Amino acid sequence: MSLVIRQIAVDGFRKFRKPFAIDNLSEGLNIVIEPNETGKSTLLEALRAAFFVRHNTRNQLAQSFAPYGEAVGPEIKVAFDVDGSPWLLAKRFLRSPSLEISSPQGRAQGDDAEAQLNALLGSVRDTSRAGDVATYGSLGLLWVAQTEALAVSGPGQIVRDTIASTLEAEVGSIMGGETYRRVRQRIDAQYELYWSPGGQKRGRQNDARERSEAAEAAAQEANERLAALERSFSDLDAASGRLKIIQREIADETDAQARKDLVSSLEVARAAGQILSTRKAEQEAAAAKLRGLEDLKSRHAAATITRDNATKALETIQAKRAESKEALLTAKTKVASALEDFEVARSERRDARAALAAGEETVRLSRRQAATAAARRRHDELLKLEQLHRDTMDLAATAISTKTVETLEANDRAVSQAQAVVDAGATRLKLSGSINGVTIDGEPMPAGERSITRAAQIVIGGAQLIVSPPAAAASAEETLAVAIRKRRAALDELQIADLAAARLRNETARDAAAELRTLAARIEVVTPADDILQIVAGPEALKLFVAELEPAESGAEIALPDVKVLAEALETAETKLARAEGTQDSAVAALRRAEEADAPLALAEAGVVSDLANAKALLREIEARREWASLDADLDQARGVAAEVAVRLEEAERNASALDVAAINRKIDVIDARGRVAAETRTRLETEIARLEGTIESEGGLGLADRAAAALEEVEAASAALQRVTEEADVLKLLRDTLESARTETAAKFVGPVAKRAKRYISQLLPDCDLTFAEDLTLASVSRVGVDESCANLSRGTQEQLAVLTRIAFADLLLEQGKPVSLILDDPLVYSDDGRLDTMIEILTEASTRMQIILLTCRDRAFRHVPGNRILLSAAS
Repeated sequence: MSLVIRQIAVDGFRKFRKPFAIDNLSEGLNIVIEPNETGKSTLLEALRAAFFVRHNTRNQLAQSFAPYGEAVGPEIKVAFDVDGSPWLLAKRFLRSPSLEISSPQGRAQGDDAEAQLNALLGSVRDTSRAGDVATYGSLGLLWVAQTEALAVSGPGQIVRDTIASTLEAEVGSIMGGETYRRVRQRIDAQYELYWSPGGQKRGRQNDARERSEAAEAAAQEANERLAALERSFSDLDAASGRLKIIQREIADETDAQARKDLVSSLEVARAAGQILSTRKAEQEAAAAKLRGLEDLKSRHAAATITRDNATKALETIQAKRAESKEALLTAKTKVASALEDFEVARSERRDARAALAAGEETVRLSRRQAATAAARRRHDELLKLEQLHRDTMDLAATAISTKTVETLEANDRAVSQAQAVVDAGATRLKLSGSINGVTIDGEPMPAGERSITRAAQIVIGGAQLIVSPPAAAASAEETLAVAIRKRRAALDELQIADLAAARLRNETARDAAAELRTLAARIEVVTPADDILQIVAGPEALKLFVAELEPAESGAEIALPDVKVLAEALETAETKLARAEGTQDSAVAALRRAEEADAPLALAEAGVVSDLANAKALLREIEARREWASLDADLDQARGVAAEVAVRLEEAERNASALDVAAINRKIDVIDARGRVAAETRTRLETEIARLEGTIESEGGLGLADRAAAALEEVEAASAALQRVTEEADVLKLLRDTLESARTETAAKFVGPVAKRAKRYISQLLPDCDLTFAEDLTLASVSRVGVDESCANLSRGTQEQLAVLTRIAFADLLLEQGKPVSLILDDPLVYSDDGRLDTMIEILTEASTRMQIILLTCRDRAFRHVPGNRILLSAAS
C-alpha cells in the first residue's frame, strides 16, 4: 500500500510561529536541501505529531509543540494519498484541541478519527511512553529523525508482529495442537541420532565435524590465493570510486571562481607595489646624491693635503737629483696620457649619472602632471555637485511643519462644517415656469433653486411675497465667511493655493532631503585621497590644492625618457672608468719599473710627482664642478630631501603591506596545487586501475577461481552439513527441553527472509558478506572473508549505512503485506565517505521507484547532483 504525503502545513508549531506550508511533494524521491536552523527536523516532528500524538493530550511532548514563550494552540494539516485515494488530516493541540480526518469513507472527528488513524497506520494508543517511536508502528521505524540511524537497532514489537504475519506463510508454523505432538515424537526419535543419553555429541555430529575439518585443511591454500585475487577486485572497485570523486571535484567551478577573484586582488596589490618601488628609487637617488656631495667635500680636503705634501717632497728630491730624466719623462708621459683617459671616463660617468637623475625627475614630474590634471577634473565635478547640493538644500528647507499642515487641514474642515451648517439652515426656493415680472429684492429672479439666508422680498406680478429664513441662517453664513477668510489667510502666508499644494511641497522637500544624502556620497567619491599629490580625502583639501595651482598650460605632452636605457648608459660609463683606471695603474706600474733602475731618489721623485699630479688633477676636477661653489648649502638641502623621501617611502610601505602580493600568490598557488594534485591523483588512479585490471586478467586466467570455487564448494558443503547437523541437533535438544525453545527456533526461521531481503542492498555496500539477525530482527553481526564483526564494533558510518539499508528491507516486507509505507530520513549518511555515499544514493534512488522517500539534509555539496523533486523551504509559504 503506497503512502504519499502531498502537503504539510503548520501554524504555531515550535519555530514556525506563523503559517507555513510546503505543497509540492510528489511520489518517488523528494529532496529538501536547506541550511541548519531552517525547520527541516521540525517538519518531521510535526508529521509525527499529526499522525501519532493524541490531539487532546497535554503531556510534556505536546507542551513542547508550542513556540517558546507563546500560549497558542499548535495546528498541523497534512494532505496524503493512500493507494491513490486522497486523505486530509487537521489536528490542533493544547488550546481547543481537535482532530478531523477526511477520507474516501467520509469525515471523522476526535477519538473516532484517532481510532481510524491508528487502524490505518497500524499504530497503538500508548499513554505510558510519550513520544516512543515503537508505538508508532511501521512509520515509527521508517520516519528516521536526526541521530536515530547512527546505530543499528531492531524494529518495535508492532513491526515484528506485522513482519511475522507476513512471513508465516513463507516459513510455516508448527506451534500447538496435534501437529505439534507428532513433531515432538519425531524429534525424540531423531534426537538419539545426534546426542547420547548423557547429552554428549555422537553419531551424525561427529561425522559432520570430521568431514568439515578435512575439507577446510584441503581448501586452505586455494582460499589464500583466492583471497589475494578478491583483494584485487576490491582494490579495483575502491580505485574506481575514488576516480569518480576526483573527476567530480575537477569539474567543480568553485576553485576557478576563487582564483579569478584572487587575480583581481593581485592587480590592486601590484599597483601598490609599483608605487612602493618608485618611493624606493626616490630614496636611493636622494641617498646617492647626499653621499656624492659628502664624498666630494672629503676628497677635496684629502687632495689639498696630498698636494701640499707632494710639493714639499718634490722640491727636496729635485734638489738632490738632476740625472736620468729622459726615461722617467717617457714613463711620466704615459702616466699623464692614462690619467687624461681616466679623467675623460670619469667625466662621461658623471654625465651619465646626471642624465639618469634628470630622466627620473622627468618621470616624476610627468606622473605629478597626470595626477594634477585628474585633480582639476574632479574639482570641476565637485563644484557642480556642491552647487547642486546647495540648490537641493534650499528646496529641502521649504518643507512645511507637521503642525502647520494640521492647522491647514483643520481650516479646511472648519470651512466644510460651516458650509454644511449654512446649507442646513437656509431656506431653499425653486422657481420654474414663466418667470417674466418675478423679482427678488428689486432684481429679476432667475429660474432654478437658490438658498435664502436673510429676509427677502419677492414680487410676482401684482403680488408681494416676503421670505424670512431662521435667524440662525445669517449667523451660519457669517461663520462660513470667517472660516473662509481664516483659511485664505493661512494659505496666503505660505504662498500656496490650497491644502493639496502644501502636501505637494512637503513631498518635494522630502525627496530633496533624500537627494542630499546621495549628493554627499557622490562628493565623497570625487574627493579621495591622492598619494602622488599628497592631498587628503575631502572636498576642502581638493579645493585648496587646485586654488594653489598655476593656470593649466596646454603644451605638448612631455616625452618620457627610457630610464632603463639611461641606467644601462651609466653602467657602461662605470665600466669604461674602471678600464681607464686600470690603464692608469698599468702606466704607473711601468713608471715604477723604470724608476727601479735608478737610484731610490728617482723612485721617490716619481712617486712624489705622481701624487702631486693626481692631487692637482683631483683638485681641479672638484673645483671645476658647478656644485663646488654652493657645496655646503647643497649638503644641507640634500639632507633635508633625504629625510622627506624617507617619510614618503615609509607611507608607501604601509600602503603596500595592506595587500600582500606574496600572500595572494600563495593562495593562488594553493588553488593551482590543489588542481595539480587532483589531476595527478586522477592519473595515478587510472594507472592503478589499469594495473589491477591487468593483474585480475592474468591471475584469473590461471584457474585460481575454479580451483578455489571447487575447494570452497567442498568447504561450504561440509560446513553446511556440519551446520545443518549441529542446528538440527541443537533444535532437537531445545525442542525436547521446552516448548519455548521450539517457539524460539520457529522465530529464528523468520530471520532468513529478512536477511535475504536486507542482503540484496547490503551486498552492494559490502560485497561478499553474510548477515546475522537476532531473534528481535536486529542486525547483530556481519561476516566478511570468514571474520564475524559485531555491528556495535563497526564504524559509525557503516552502522548508519546498515541502519538505513535494513529499514529499506523492512519497508519492502511491509509493502508486500499492503501496509502504508513511506521513508523519511533527516540528515542521513553524515559519516559516509564519498564512495559509499554514491552507492547509498543509488540504492535510495532505486527504492524511490516503489515508495515515497523524503530526504531532509543540510549538505548541498553531497546531494545537489542527486536527481529528484527539489523542495525549497525558503520558497514555500
